[in-house]
Amino acid sequence: MAHIEPCCPSLLPETALNRCAAIRSQLRAASLFTHPSATSLEEGGTIPRATASWRISPCPLLLSRDQLAFFIALGPQLLSFYRALNRLYYESVKGAQPAWVAQYLDQGKPDALVTYSRMKRFRESLPAVIRPDVIPTQDGMVITELDSVPGGIGLTAAMSRAYEDVQTIGYQPSAISADPESSSPHRYELVGGQDGMVRGFASMLRFTQAQHDGCVAILVSEEAKDYRPEMAWLAARLREQGMPAWCVEPREIRFTEEGLRLQTDSGEQAVGSIYRFFELFDLPNIPKAELVQYAAKKNWMAVTPPYKPALEEKSAFALLHHPVLRPYWKKELGEDCFLHLTTIMPRTWILDPATLPPTATIPGLCLGERAVANWADLATATQKERHFVIKPSGFSELAWGSRGVSIGHDMPQQEWAATLQKALASFPATPYILQEFHKGRLFDMDYMDEGAQTMVPMAGRARLSPYYFVTGETVELAGILATICPADKKIIHGMKDAIMAPCAIARDASAEC
Repeated sequence: MAHIEPCCPSLLPETALNRCAAIRSQLRAASLFTHPSATSLEEGGTIPRATASWRISPCPLLLSRDQLAFFIALGPQLLSFYRALNRLYYESVKGAQPAWVAQYLDQGKPDALVTYSRMKRFRESLPAVIRPDVIPTQDGMVITELDSVPGGIGLTAAMSRAYEDVQTIGYQPSAISADPESSSPHRYELVGGQDGMVRGFASMLRFTQAQHDGCVAILVSEEAKDYRPEMAWLAARLREQGMPAWCVEPREIRFTEEGLRLQTDSGEQAVGSIYRFFELFDLPNIPKAELVQYAAKKNWMAVTPPYKPALEEKSAFALLHHPVLRPYWKKELGEDCFLHLTTIMPRTWILDPATLPPTATIPGLCLGERAVANWADLATATQKERHFVIKPSGFSELAWGSRGVSIGHDMPQQEWAATLQKALASFPATPYILQEFHKGRLFDMDYMDEGAQTMVPMAGRARLSPYYFVTGETVELAGILATICPADKKIIHGMKDAIMAPCAIARDASAEC
């Protein structure tokens, strides 16, 4: 697979600075990029303002045509994976598959939530937004995890607009060229296009809402409050397209005997669908959460993602690689899809402290040429042997936003052993997973140093986050957000030292942005 390359290796510094300034200005105007003197709300106190910042590059991250084809094909494959995982869970509950599958996926969940998730009317419900975290390595792409309640939807949408708009900055059309393509200011094509994220999100909501009348309520919890600015921006764009949608706090929903209602700037409206922007572990802290669940159970409105914690566990990767389940996955996914997913999804193990029989080993887990028979063997692994990541599987405040992630070879041996022991002890309430570590490849990008007003080169590793929106059997790739962290950072996530930009395809091999 071809390397990812920076988009603007020879862009004039003045032009690059002007582009960065224009992008920054547009994102600040959208309340998505922090201002030095920013408060939590816009003037007037009604629109949430972002508190995050990052390094701005003058151009998006370029992908090759082959890489774009990879991402386009990946969406339907991941939908097939979710569908097969959903079926595996229910068949495990009924006894048609090993009972330990459902036991692992339900581990640590409240009984009431498990019972609710198994209701017949939700049986076929799947996440309508799919976002994998993909790391480009020297050997190809690797998916580290899947997120069905992802942040970045509104941010990627707004950045796509900004990066589309700046293409004309510094552009000088050729007076002698007769080729319209060569004189076009558009030297890259954003994945999904300028408005792909907004259109895709809107199409997904329309399909999800189906026969339910009313507005769309994007419910953002206090735990996820940092994402309110981008979801508020996204809701405003939906209203521009004629879809009544508002980003609200759960307490703003009003319960009636006919259904849920919401007071909007257009008057009080019935709620036809809810986009759940909160994690299920946080339900006890969310006002009116039980009323929302009751309304969904009564089919008064639609909710996505569904209340199905079994589909939000990172341990699903361990199930995909488990040799006992291999025949099931091959049958449900097909040989080609199964081979592809097991290649790009790292081998993963559930950190279950149960004692193995003396003749047993942990499937596929080795230290060098030694098979691992118990976790104590792993605790004494050398630094070279512990190229693994330990992280919560799900249903925990530590299981999102790169929290709770420990990288084995980046820790002293004593700390590694303590982390492993803590993870094993947490199994009853919060299962952890052990996952192979794959190092991202290095590449170069430039960003604007606001203080010095200069362009600065940076070598970094990238996380690519494609956003897929599901409407029935159709899976649309609407955009890809790239997060590039400096090479000395061990975990790739959104931070002030990272470059964040949408992904694009060069119009032709010789194009310069």
